[in-house]
Amino acid sequence: MDYLTAIVFGAIIGIVARILLPGRQPIGIILTVLIGMGAAVAGTWAADRWDIHGSGSLIVRGHHYDWLVLGVQVGIAVVGVAIAALLAKAFSTDDER
Repeated sequence: MDYLTAIVFGAIIGIVARILLPGRQPIGIILTVLIGMGAAVAGTWAADRWDIHGSGSLIVRGHHYDWLVLGVQVGIAVVGVAIAALLAKAFSTDDER
């Protein structure tokens, strides 16, 4: 169930990651959401693997979500969006560089 929730939150996490990165990212919203979903699943896996859990939690409709796990997910998403933006710029055919 944690992974299904991570995928749903992944859409939001991808958008948050894009907002946190300075400047303009030349990637579309669909790729941003997909990166967020992947980061959410990877962050959940990493938190479970290395037993990273904080004491504070966010409660939404009776479900507890750990702030520390959410931070790991957003951190992975920021890195993912940054790498995707760098790759998009590197392989861009625009003459504006």
